[in-house]
Amino acid sequence: MDAILLAQEVTPYVATAVTAYGTAVLTRVEDIAADATASFGQRLLQRLVRRDEAAGNVTDEQTAVIDAVSSLAQNADDDDYLVAVRLQIRRLLAAHPDLAQDIASMMQSAPTVGDHIEFHGPIFGPVQGKGEQRNYFNRGSS
Repeated sequence: MDAILLAQEVTPYVATAVTAYGTAVLTRVEDIAADATASFGQRLLQRLVRRDEAAGNVTDEQTAVIDAVSSLAQNADDDDYLVAVRLQIRRLLAAHPDLAQDIASMMQSAPTVGDHIEFHGPIFGPVQGKGEQRNYFNRGSS
């Protein structure tokens, strides 16, 4: 799979994990997460930045991903940091085809992410204030 397309598929999961865990996503040992998407994103990120245990090496591309994820964790509401994460993941995958193949294999079991339905319009019922209400319903994986 092309590194650009793979990075586009991976980034929402990584972003969800960063939103859920902050910078701890880089160091925490996987635990049972209530959110399957965040848990999957955490596993993806751990695989992307895993060090060579024997040598303790981290590639320049992995360091760039770590730095971008740390910046995203501190600026979660800024889309520019999310774009930076996607770019660094793309560079890492392009530089390491074997890693890209591993990540592509992992993506075969990816949970559904980003599916939602938005309802806009008048609100009926005991709601105070003015404005609009947005309800999101997650569609589970089939």
